[in-house]
Amino acid sequence: MPELLPNPSAVRRMLTCPAAEMVDGSRVLYFEQAFQRTPQKPFRQRFYMVKPCPKEMRCDVELNSYAIRDAEEYKNFCDRPKDQRPLPEEVIGDIAEHLTSIYVKRCERGKRCLYEGSTPPGGFPNSWNGATYCTSEVAVLKNNEIHTWDRGYDDDGNQVWGVKGGPYEFKPAPGSFVLQN
Repeated sequence: MPELLPNPSAVRRMLTCPAAEMVDGSRVLYFEQAFQRTPQKPFRQRFYMVKPCPKEMRCDVELNSYAIRDAEEYKNFCDRPKDQRPLPEEVIGDIAEHLTSIYVKRCERGKRCLYEGSTPPGGFPNSWNGATYCTSEVAVLKNNEIHTWDRGYDDDGNQVWGVKGGPYEFKPAPGSFVLQN
């Protein structure tokens, strides 16, 4: 997955790369976000497990996010040579708490996106900054941008964290690998 830079109003970098493959064929991706001025100090690190949606769901891909058991060991994982990364078996062993699931489907013809999806109604439990639950939305656009919108809410439905005006818009960095349609 390419390195993606956000829209000019934000100063974040998102980086994702393959980390392991599970016995059932699910793929594990390492994901990190950092401020552009300090990419060596990510503020968010996750594993994403990507697999086909169960038949009873109306989606194409299930994207599950997980905490990392020893996140410090994974800093700048994608920037390192493969022989300096934890081995796939170690990655699988370091998959910790399940955080969220996003159900993604192909976009209808004529839309700007290739894929879009969200957490189920009601989101997932979350206790950060006074939240009791969180929601996530994601869209992969035809121009290889990725838009993400994560928000946390309290018991009264008030948003207590996350961007209010719309999603972060990550654009491919110059010279990075881009997704093929």
